[in-house]
Amino acid sequence: MKKSIVFIFVALLMVSCKQEITESDLSKINGYWEIEKVILSDGEAKAYKINETIDYFQIQDKDGFRKKVMPQLDGTYLVNNQKQIIEISQKEGIFFMNYTTPFGKWQEEIIEITSDKLVFKNQQNLEYHYKKPIPFSIK
Repeated sequence: MKKSIVFIFVALLMVSCKQEITESDLSKINGYWEIEKVILSDGEAKAYKINETIDYFQIQDKDGFRKKVMPQLDGTYLVNNQKQIIEISQKEGIFFMNYTTPFGKWQEEIIEITSDKLVFKNQQNLEYHYKKPIPFSIK
């Protein structure tokens, strides 16, 4: 009986801790984001200490794109013409990023959005944790 109560309490605590994302939160996706870690489906975390590329998101009215950019030593970003088209959808209170490229389509669930943290989960149950990059320059 005690174990059942503890299990229920822990389950309720985990559910109540999940951030409820609103449409107004979606604007926080805009800007530059650096991958911090990936949580694998078995719970193991893979940390990314150094990133050669940073993701740039631009979303307006649930439509937009993501580009990979390369930080340069002068504080600017090297950008190419490759981009992933994004459409944000919502189902039963959960927001999804729907990506389209000439090579395929896929979807990621938005788990968390704050001004300095962004978490997506893909269909393979991998969680991508992003942080705002720290700008650097040797000017």
